[in-house]
Amino acid sequence: MSLNKKSISTEHAPAAIGPYSQAVSTGSMVFISGQLPIDPAKGKLLDDTISARTHQVLRNLEAIAKEAGGDLTGVVKTTIFLTDMKDFQEVNTVYASYFPVTPPARSTVQVAALPLGSNIEIEAILLLS
Repeated sequence: MSLNKKSISTEHAPAAIGPYSQAVSTGSMVFISGQLPIDPAKGKLLDDTISARTHQVLRNLEAIAKEAGGDLTGVVKTTIFLTDMKDFQEVNTVYASYFPVTPPARSTVQVAALPLGSNIEIEAILLLS
């Protein structure tokens, strides 16, 4: 069985920091790798509040979704990784502003650590129409 998968990449989101794709599509599904709060123009982790970092992560996801031919309205599932659940409410407030209608299914988990010392990472599954 051939999956016919395609790697998706955009300069409007941070480059992968390891051996993975920003996203991979197969058919109408796009699997977007976990995004950190990295400013793609500077290539550096945002040194700011959890709200500002959440905005940056979601802008990165949005840029990849656009490159794939979709947008955030097509996101059907996300996973949020936090190093401190005390940030949950602040993250939730920002997240809700990006998904005002029919928000995707979601899991949020606390982890011991994230790459580059980040305190947040979000991955997504996008369905193209």
